[in-house]
This record gives sequence, C-alpha cells and structure tokens, in this order.
Amino acid sequence: MAPALEDDEIDNNDYYSLLNVRREATQEELKGSYRRLCMLYHPDKHRDPELKRQAEQLFNLVHQAYEVLSDPQLRAIYDIYGKRGLDVEGWEVVERKRTPVEIREEFERLQREREERRLQQRTNPKGMISVGVDATDLFDRYEEDYKDLPGGGFPHVEINKMHISQSIEAPLTTTDTAVLSGSLSTHNGNGGGNINLALRRVTSAKGWGEVEFGAGDSHGPLLGMKIFRNLTARCFVTAQCGLQFSSRGVRPGCTTVLARHLDKNTMGYLQWRWGTQSSMNTSIVRDTKTSHFTFAMQLGIPHSFMMMSYQYKFQDDEQTKVKGSIKSGFFGTVVEYGAERKISRHSVLGATVSVGVPQGVSLKIKLNRASQTYFFPIHLTDQLLPSAVFYATVGPLIFYLAIQRLIIRPYVRAQQEQDLEKHRESSASDIARKKQEAESAVSARCLIILNAWFGKFVTDNSRRHERAKVIDVSVPLQCLVKDSKLILTEATKTGLPGFYDPCVGEEKSLKVLYQFRGVMHQVLSPDGEALRIPKQCR
Repeated sequence: MAPALEDDEIDNNDYYSLLNVRREATQEELKGSYRRLCMLYHPDKHRDPELKRQAEQLFNLVHQAYEVLSDPQLRAIYDIYGKRGLDVEGWEVVERKRTPVEIREEFERLQREREERRLQQRTNPKGMISVGVDATDLFDRYEEDYKDLPGGGFPHVEINKMHISQSIEAPLTTTDTAVLSGSLSTHNGNGGGNINLALRRVTSAKGWGEVEFGAGDSHGPLLGMKIFRNLTARCFVTAQCGLQFSSRGVRPGCTTVLARHLDKNTMGYLQWRWGTQSSMNTSIVRDTKTSHFTFAMQLGIPHSFMMMSYQYKFQDDEQTKVKGSIKSGFFGTVVEYGAERKISRHSVLGATVSVGVPQGVSLKIKLNRASQTYFFPIHLTDQLLPSAVFYATVGPLIFYLAIQRLIIRPYVRAQQEQDLEKHRESSASDIARKKQEAESAVSARCLIILNAWFGKFVTDNSRRHERAKVIDVSVPLQCLVKDSKLILTEATKTGLPGFYDPCVGEEKSLKVLYQFRGVMHQVLSPDGEALRIPKQCR
C-alpha cells in the first residue's frame, strides 16, 4: 500500500491522470511516465524553499499513484471501486492473484461486514400512522333527509378510525437483538392498545429464533415463538405459534410458511394457519426489474378467495409504478388500480382506487417517508357509483399535479440549490488545494509562454497602427517548448508553424513574455537570430 499522505491529498485525484497515462496503460508505460515525472518534480532540483515544498507534494502524489497502479491487485481494486475500495479494511488478509470478479465479491463481503458492525450500534425505527375517513355523505346522501336540517346542504365528512404503531430494534450482542413495538387503535369511539417485546437470536448462518411477549387491553397477554430456517440454498421455512390469553380463555394459534425459489426472479409460498381463522394459502410472486406479479389462492374460515395483481415499474428517476389487482371470494369481488411515485429523496407517494361489491368505492392514499408510513383510507360510497369512481381517479391526479408544480418542485429545486451551495462550501478548501497543486505543477514545469508577438514594433506615437504590424504567436510558440526549453535556430521565423509575415519587406522581431520558475521575464529577439529560453539552456 502507498504511504499515507497528510490531509488525504490524493482523495480527489485520479491516479491515471496524475501519471498522464491511459487506463489501459502497460507496466512499461506506467514505469516510463513515473520516471519522467519523478525527474521533473524531484525536490532536490529546486533551491527555493517554497518551490521545493510544492515539488515534494507533487512528487509524493505521483509516487503514491504509481505504488497502486504498479500492483496488479491494488490496480484491479482501484479500477472497480476507486480509492474508496482501497480504504476498506481487510484487504491485507485477502489472497492475492484474484480475478476482478473475485475482488468485487470480496469487496462486497467486507462492505457487508462493516455495515453489520454499524447496524449493531444503532436502532432501526419503523412506524405507521393510519387515519380512516368516512366520506360516504359526499355521494350516498339523500336530499329529503337534509332539506329540513340546519346546514343540511353541506356533506358531513368524519374520521372514524385511527391506528398508530411504532417499533425499534436494539442489538444486544452480535447474535441477539431486542425488538420493542407498540400500537394504539380507535374505531368509532372505541379503542385500545398493546405493547410487545421480542428477543431474537441468530443461531447460525441458516436460521434464527424469536420469543415474543405482549400485553394489551383489547386482547390480553400474549406469548409467542417464531423460528426461521434455511432448508437448502433455494428453500426456507418459517414457523410461528402463540397463546393469546383473554377473558374468554386461552386461544392458541399456529402458522407455517414454506417458500422456495422457483427461478432467479420467482418465489413460491405455501402457508398453513390454524386457530381462530384457519386457512391454507398458496401464492407465486415474480419480481423483475420492470414488473411485479402475484397470484394467490386461499381456502379458509371465514374467507376463501383468489387474487391476482400486476405492477409495472417505469425506468425513470421518479421510480414510477402503476398497478392493478382483482380479488374475488366469499366476501365479494374487489378491483383495485393505482400508482406510486417518488416525490423526493426519501418520500414515495401512492394512491389506489378500490371498487368492490359489496364494499363500494374507496380511495387509499399512502405516503412513505424513510421508515415511516402514513396511510389514509377514504371510504367514498357503499354503492358502485360511476361518479365516485371518476372523482376517486381524477381527483388525486389533479391534486398531485397541483402539489407537484406548486410545492414539490420548488421545494426540490431549493433543496438542490442548498445542497449545491453546501457542496461548494465544503469543496472550497479542496479547490484551493487543487489550485495550489496546479500552480505548483506550472512552476515545476519551469517555462510558460504568457504572451508572444511577431512583427514590426513601432514607437508609441504610432501605437494605433501596431496591431496591423504584429501577430500573436503565443500558442504556436508554446507548442515549440520541449523539456521546459525553447530553442529557435538562426533562420527567419516566418517559416515556423503558426507564423506568417505580417509586414513584408520590413524588419521584424519576436517579443516574448514568459514565466520561468515563478519569475516573469521578457525578451526581444530580431528575426533571423537564434533564441534560447531560458538563457542558461544549452
């Protein structure tokens, strides 16, 4: 590994750019460029203390870049992940002579281990707030029921239920985790709550077990256990059993789920549930980059049903998804359709229209903000009214477009400008350092042509005609600089690349303003005479 540099000077530099080689450069090309730059930036070539310090910085940068790119394994890591890959702990114990694919796998393993260590030191909060709204008065009201009541012309919309839940995880050891969760619910003025504590232990790489204790005023104490186990590389099983204590006695329950990977993107599930609502369920879930499909069947008490859903994922920045589903059983038939979209970095907004018999028409709005979920089911009508379906579909769309244009876009734009300003402020020191390095590189290269003119130079009294007598040859002259030296032979300069005669038949001169080792110089050389810059070069 290359020696550490003060202030992490190499963080924002590209190693290939530092050595001025292509990314496919051979070891010989790397070695040749490294030797040339070492000779150019060697601190012993400079007597001035400031130039010596700057040259030493550049020399160290070049040396570190060569140390990485000349090592095949470090170069492979750098090509895949950049310098952040070299900073991951653990490479020193990794077997050398690995392929890029093996290096990528090893990097991901080391990253996972580091993330696991981080997760062990922090909680994982999750929460949900659900607010149910009864808006059936908008569509199911009868005029004769309201004409004699004060204010009867205004529909009545009320909140009829609420649910709040929250959970946090606290790692106790590397294998044990405590999960504390609680919830509060109310429906039409009646409510209750419960609190649960679960202790989870990872028994091996193939499974874990969990014991749960709960208490509440609506269901009574709860004692449960859950086990997860990988049977094979493609199959796993989950078993859960519990005892619910209440005034009516003890109610046992048990649930078992068997899952198997049918192919790379498809999972199959078999579920058996025994208790107050016994059932058997089978489902197939296929999830790809562009779609998500689910098919499920259930036979049980009191509900048996068949369900099919499909979701299409657009490949855009907002991660837009449209979905539809149909569910039919002993309870009736429900058709749902909707969409969701990412509205900010951490927020996803979705809306779903539910049309069913005998459920009626409902609109469900969901907002996911990081690990928190806000759910608003709005019941519009108990009947199948086309007007309710129309407003449930068009209303959220118009509302979203208005909010998007008036609130979300201005907010996101302001956030982007704020982030950009913070990035500029945080990068100010890096920009100053890079500017200093650039100036150091310019100084180390010794000779820089600032301005050069060729032609006839006349007196100040006729300065108005000077532009017509000379030409600017700064760029052509800079192209002739080699190894920090400019050497012109004893010949007319009108034949040089980029030169021409601006005043035929008149005496001409070459005037050069240049910088050598940070010091400004000026020279005037008649046409036809040899010119050497700097003077001591031979």
